[in-house]
Amino acid sequence: MTVDKFIDEVNRRRTFAIISHPDAGKTTLTEKLLLYGGAIRLAGSVKSRKSQKHAVSDWMEIEKQRGISVTSSVLQFDYNNYCINILDTPGHQDFSEDTYRTLVAADSAVMVIDCAKGVEAQTKKLFHVCKMRNIPIFTFVNKLDRAGKDPFELMEEIEQVLGIRSYPMNWPIGTDGNFKGVFNRVENQIELFQGGNHGQSVVSSVSGDVSDPAFKDLLGESLHKQLMDEIELLDIAGDDFDLEKILKGELTPVFFGSAMTNFGVQPFLESFLEITTPPLARQSNLGLIDPSNPKFTGFVFKIQANMNPAHRDRIAFIRICSGKFQKGMPVNHVRAKKIIKLSQPQQFLAQDRAVVEEAYPGDIIGVHDPGIFNIGDTLCEDSSKIKYEGIPVFAPEHFAKVFAKDSMKRKQFLKGVEQLSEEGAIQVFKRPHVGVEELIIGVVGVLQFEVLEYRLKNEYGVDIKMQQIPYKYIRWVETDKFDPDTFSITMDTLIVEDDNSNPVLLFQNEWSIQKVEERNKNAKLKDISSRNSED
Repeated sequence: MTVDKFIDEVNRRRTFAIISHPDAGKTTLTEKLLLYGGAIRLAGSVKSRKSQKHAVSDWMEIEKQRGISVTSSVLQFDYNNYCINILDTPGHQDFSEDTYRTLVAADSAVMVIDCAKGVEAQTKKLFHVCKMRNIPIFTFVNKLDRAGKDPFELMEEIEQVLGIRSYPMNWPIGTDGNFKGVFNRVENQIELFQGGNHGQSVVSSVSGDVSDPAFKDLLGESLHKQLMDEIELLDIAGDDFDLEKILKGELTPVFFGSAMTNFGVQPFLESFLEITTPPLARQSNLGLIDPSNPKFTGFVFKIQANMNPAHRDRIAFIRICSGKFQKGMPVNHVRAKKIIKLSQPQQFLAQDRAVVEEAYPGDIIGVHDPGIFNIGDTLCEDSSKIKYEGIPVFAPEHFAKVFAKDSMKRKQFLKGVEQLSEEGAIQVFKRPHVGVEELIIGVVGVLQFEVLEYRLKNEYGVDIKMQQIPYKYIRWVETDKFDPDTFSITMDTLIVEDDNSNPVLLFQNEWSIQKVEERNKNAKLKDISSRNSED
């Protein structure tokens, strides 16, 4: 392959994550983007009761039953000569670390907001992870076909709650349940909403110049006047469009639309592709690595077991950062210090897979994992000791003691727990000097306990007993030599070890954290541990 063709392939790539609070319509938007990309002909609404079509990106049985996304899906499709990789993250309030880590593999994020509810708790958490990485954030205000908040109020909320300035790329006409369409500020035209086949196929819209008298008749005198006044106010008082600020994550372009009925999805997709950049250079221990570097490098950001129950397989998801990947190529597994062959590389449309012959920076591939990969592992083509920045381990907020009901199934129980821990769905702790019969499981969201119980039963045939314990805060201890017997803690603090035998403290309240810090001046308490690939 010529260098020019390689660079062309890199420049075609756009890799982004879609983030939102539960039920804001994130998976629906994902479906509609796939519909425009020709990847699916009929989009299945996530909660469609009449039809048996489940959303393409919700693949695990528990997700299909509930109509929510619990794991993150990876979807690839082509549109207008762009190659698009979408990472559909779980939005359920009880999501897991998987969500945070997925954002590490994305180059930009699309934030979906329900126009009636505004910015919700989950969106805030995910937004801050994006902000930490300074990636561009685009906003899609969804469900405009229903009554919602005043658009000026929504803009103010985004700025106040998330601390990011915003620039509306279009403006809704009629937000009190009387949705007529949007004014496209870039094209200076009105696009009228015309319903559609419940959003199951591509929608057509009528568009034309805002000053065209025909629109005054179509919208009615008062709506037309309101629109003209609002456009004027936006032009005078709103922020200016600033590409540099958008790319630094300081200004979010806002699009109004309705994913369910498909309205506004195509203009959003086209603007998004135009504004965003191809894959960017990534930070490593050897400095910034440019995607155009011909040597292949990538890192594992997610491990998922049993995506295909018939095969009991385990897939490591790799984000390619530089160079060209070719099926069967030997690569250097940096942490394990050995050369491996990446066999059966696959790309995904949720559970539908296709074997990949080649892939480029920005792409996500899944490779068969016989148990050799950890989250955060770096792979490279040459013998360099390159290591991409560690993927953080986020603090669990809920804890439970977990046991197998049948002690004869202890082996399967431990295997299942280890598997789910390696995927990052749960974190495992144990008390020093207490047998492995008692495990303490920590999760970022409560639903992960249900997922744990469900998957252990369905994938490993193990029924479990779970006893939630009242701890809410976790701190990893950094000190020269940790001695549990001499380390001074409060009565309600629990000393445990993580799966790398690092000392960890579980607290019931913030007062105890403060007291322990005061009593142990030479120890440092951290709420995020780094998953180091050199262990």
